[in-house]
Amino acid sequence: MLLRQPTSVSEAQECLAQGAVPVGGATLVWATWQRDGFPDLAMSLRGLPEATAVEAGSLGAAVVLNRIGDRVPEVLRRAAGSVGTGAVRRTATVGGNLVGSSLRCLLPAALVLDARARVLGPDRPYETDLAEVMAKRHLLLGLRWHTPLVSGYRKQPAEAGGPPPLVVATAVHADGGGRHRLRVAVREGYDVLSESTACDAGADEALDTLERTDIGALPAGTRDVVREQVADILATLAGR
Repeated sequence: MLLRQPTSVSEAQECLAQGAVPVGGATLVWATWQRDGFPDLAMSLRGLPEATAVEAGSLGAAVVLNRIGDRVPEVLRRAAGSVGTGAVRRTATVGGNLVGSSLRCLLPAALVLDARARVLGPDRPYETDLAEVMAKRHLLLGLRWHTPLVSGYRKQPAEAGGPPPLVVATAVHADGGGRHRLRVAVREGYDVLSESTACDAGADEALDTLERTDIGALPAGTRDVVREQVADILATLAGR
């Protein structure tokens, strides 16, 4: 297998045109390749500056999870820190987790940040929403988001080899008029859903509104965790 490491977007486009298979940290595909055979040509984005940036409002797709520190919101930092073992986090990448993994541990955090994805199209890079990235498995270059006032993340304990653990991510954003909006994302099994609501009237009203969305159809135990997380995040906001 020949591994290319482009250092510019144009070089990356050339690699794609030649049929290169994009890889992140290869933590998810290595076993499959050993079983089914390695591709002739693969491509890593770790030499591409746009894909390796870690900034206050953006994160590159080739960033390994253990590099995600205090420059990103708490919800994203905690999501990255909950993935696998330390050895996994030293090699697994943002793009690999979001696009290459069925668990997509970072997706709830990205959704509550109202993140947009920058992807590499056949002609040029462009920005799109996360739903399109998940559906079409685009080559992700990075994420950009709106920095929240507060955010939180909770991942329930789970047995190794069992069903994916429940994840609840929350964030509160301010609009141009100073009003606050709560975003909640839940991973239940392999499914991820997200909702948002105004929250200036307090936790009870925000939760009543969320109960009338798809969140209200989740199992009772899951809704209990959502209620706890919403109450905690709004209490944190009130204490600021």
